[in-house]
Amino acid sequence: MAISNQIDKEKLPRHVAIIMDGNGRWAKRQGKNRVFGHRQGAKSVKEIVRAAGEMEIDYLTLYAFSTENWSRPKLEVDALMSLLVSSINSETKELMENNVRLLSIGNHDILPKNVKKKLYEAIDQTKNNKGLTLVLALSYSAKWEIIEAVKKIAQLAVNQEIKIDEIDECIIDKNLSTHNIPHPELMIRTSGEFRISNFLLWQLAYAELYFTNKLWPEFGKEDFFEALLDYQNRERRFGKTSEQVEHKI
Repeated sequence: MAISNQIDKEKLPRHVAIIMDGNGRWAKRQGKNRVFGHRQGAKSVKEIVRAAGEMEIDYLTLYAFSTENWSRPKLEVDALMSLLVSSINSETKELMENNVRLLSIGNHDILPKNVKKKLYEAIDQTKNNKGLTLVLALSYSAKWEIIEAVKKIAQLAVNQEIKIDEIDECIIDKNLSTHNIPHPELMIRTSGEFRISNFLLWQLAYAELYFTNKLWPEFGKEDFFEALLDYQNRERRFGKTSEQVEHKI
């Protein structure tokens, strides 16, 4: 039986987040440069977006470029930015055809002007789409996001709009860049690394973590479906006992 037929669509995660790791290592194994790996990785992005849409996942967040990635060699960073622009140009039409809404989180102030322009144009063009919401974490750092949220909350307190004792999880959620996005229930990381790498630290508090040895350019639709199936075979207790979950106490 095909993996997709084993998946119960009534028990899917509403939001899946992915750390797309391994482009450089994959390219090295092919005797190619890292940029070649990133280009191949872009093909995997396209396939997984389609797979998420096929499974009627509501939100898919992809860790496209971290704040730390700015420290990579300039040649690679420039190539990544160029690839990003070309990908947005080529894929926006398909996003529209498949009713996909594009969003992005991260410190966009330090993005090149042409990248920011194309990104915001695509976000605006797809804003009324009602299918999958694709979130690109771009120039993103979870620590940066939390610091920015703390600043906003501190300003609210200074302005006497809230009291210190009123600060709770809800207030923090409202001041994160993901304030209008549900927390991920499943986080996937490719390439055999077992780290979260400064990705959605607050939001992943109760996410199921799925790690695979496959490098990102090797990760395809069937691999995505395997991760969903694995998720469905786990028991999500949120601090409760199995008996409480079973009886919905």
